[in-house]
Amino acid sequence: MRKLTYYIACTIDGFIGDPQGDASSMFVYSEAPYTAWMTTEYPEAVPAHGREALGVTGANKHFDTVVQGMRSYQLALDVGVTSPYAHLREFVATRSLTESPDPHVELIADDLVGRIRELKAEDGPLGIWLCGGSTIAGQLIEEIDELVIKTYPQVYGTGMPMFGAGFAPRDFELGEMRAFDNGVLVRTYTRKR
Repeated sequence: MRKLTYYIACTIDGFIGDPQGDASSMFVYSEAPYTAWMTTEYPEAVPAHGREALGVTGANKHFDTVVQGMRSYQLALDVGVTSPYAHLREFVATRSLTESPDPHVELIADDLVGRIRELKAEDGPLGIWLCGGSTIAGQLIEEIDELVIKTYPQVYGTGMPMFGAGFAPRDFELGEMRAFDNGVLVRTYTRKR
């Protein structure tokens, strides 16, 4: 069984973007050695069009598949990129697109949970990266096996939460934790079974 990992950046108060989903204020924290760690430990999370510029080479370490929502995917489409993670199997959960703009990108319009369960049931050493956003994370909350949360030292006060889901406590166990001099904290949690 493959793992579904929600690898996400958020503010101290748990927002992954402003009310419209913009998280560009977090970009100021993309500096060495944090960026070096990110590109070394999670090279597959660097978009295909930025890998060369950041010197990212080699095999994927954690994931061979990415699932993202339409808002996340739209960021790539807005700059003319139709396959932002061409080095991974790409899935976009959307009801607004009826045809994929790229043959490498599969759209999931219905039964997102069922499709994720199928992907998790596949054999393979690498897992599935839930890239964002809030709505699909809320829909998939019961399927998430691991959280890797990159917390940036900012407070938004309001915005797009990590999970667009109703209230129900779900327990996770803290694993690895790493703090960087720029104030970024990366925590890994595993779902308690």
